[in-house]
Amino acid sequence: MRFEVSPADIKKANVPHEIFLTNLIGNHILMAVGLGGLAGSFPWIMAIVPAVSFTLLLYTLWRARQSIGRDPWYVMCHWQICARRSRIFLFMLGLLLTAVVLGWVSYTYGGMMKEAVWALVAGTGILPVMVTVLVLVIVESDALYHANQAKLPQWVVARFPNPDARVIHDEEPALHAS
Repeated sequence: MRFEVSPADIKKANVPHEIFLTNLIGNHILMAVGLGGLAGSFPWIMAIVPAVSFTLLLYTLWRARQSIGRDPWYVMCHWQICARRSRIFLFMLGLLLTAVVLGWVSYTYGGMMKEAVWALVAGTGILPVMVTVLVLVIVESDALYHANQAKLPQWVVARFPNPDARVIHDEEPALHAS
């Protein structure tokens, strides 16, 4: 749905999407690759990537909660969209952390071979996170475009109704029986 929104509110609605995309592209892709080259000499340097990520994700969740009583309705709705996706990404990072801990425990106390641990961590942790990053980059890029077009998904409008919002154009296609 497209709404009548001021240009200032559109700029404010872009902020959560830009933060989220900065985390995904700048941190999880570019910084991870850049720091990966240093990880052979300084393995703990890779801890910067999850530290930055958790900081930005937790800020997004905190700011989304603050926006409910503070921001204009349209801006608040875009913070809620990013908060929902941040929770999904936090779940995937938790899955990765679980796989790493299980791999470490299996190697240290269970006598599991190092190669098997890497297979466990890569297959159940790293690969799903990489796919999630790819999907979220695409989805968030689309959300940023929609924020600039003064559009909101139907689920946000239903969850956070605003009777004063002025709909300009409803682009939801009607379901036709075939």
